[in-house]
Amino acid sequence: QVQFVESGGGLVQTGGSLRLACTTSKLTFSEYAMGWFRQAPGKEREFVAGISRDGYSTTYANSVKGRFTISKDNVKKSVVLQMNNLKPDDTAVYYCTARRSNSASRVAEWGEYDYWGQGTQVTVSS
Repeated sequence: QVQFVESGGGLVQTGGSLRLACTTSKLTFSEYAMGWFRQAPGKEREFVAGISRDGYSTTYANSVKGRFTISKDNVKKSVVLQMNNLKPDDTAVYYCTARRSNSASRVAEWGEYDYWGQGTQVTVSS
């Protein structure tokens, strides 16, 4: 069974930064594209960022472009989401996800992902 260990969530003030990390020992990491999704209370789950298998291609939701950066280390089997200039609207549970498909056109589709973590809470106070 694939399990992710997610870390880095917490409470931060508007304008602050957090670094989310996700690791797993159960996947051949280089064979998976990775992504982060989030879900706020009362809202639908939404795509945040995605990265290709080799880590060279990234995609971001418009709401986080210029503020968030996703990176991937296939040796350490980890994916990181660096979040800067956080806003109250970023408050949500963030989920690390993995997919075998490397299709760029479907990176933002939750159904494309094969595995996901338990989620880590990010709260941004105003």
